Amino acid sequence: MAKYFHSTLIAIVSVIFVCSSVFADAGNSPFLVAHKRVSHRKLKSDLERVSVYIDIYNAGSETAYDVTLDDDNWAQEVFDSIIGNTSNTWKSLPSGSLVSHSFELESKVKTVYYGAPALITYRIPTKSNIQEAYSTPVLPLRILSDSFSEKKVEIAKVTTSFPHYINKSHLHYISYIIALDKFVLKYSHI
Repeated sequence: MAKYFHSTLIAIVSVIFVCSSVFADAGNSPFLVAHKRVSHRKLKSDLERVSVYIDIYNAGSETAYDVTLDDDNWAQEVFDSIIGNTSNTWKSLPSGSLVSHSFELESKVKTVYYGAPALITYRIPTKSNIQEAYSTPVLPLRILSDSFSEKKVEIAKVTTSFPHYINKSHLHYISYIIALDKFVLKYSHI
């Protein structure tokens, strides 16, 4: 029984040693975290501009070299023109540093668009193969659709045009809904 316990203990210690050496090696390398976010606004009733922002942060303990961002998976049948580049490169990204990139798209198509994460590639001097990372995905974009807040504002306008049905508490409640909705819209794409 003691021999069985002794061999099990040796196996567990050796697994912990192997795992700790692998994780210790991973701790001495770059670790890129990328966040992709979008905001959009209507320019006209048939034209909407989508602004894309991508932040890349090196959370590792070493510098990443030849960092390349590629976010060219925006459908050409939905987006007509691109203002800026969907890709960018940086020679190096030191540990603890942040780089940002942005571009804008325009669309005349009313749809719900499901975007893909951006691809980030980088090189580690101690490894021969190129490393890959992906940004966070974006929530589905409702392009050229009536937003929920616009419908609320229209309801509020209709309601406030009939003052004999509204007392002061109703007006306060309606203004609270509009203010809350503006807050949600402002911070929903972060």
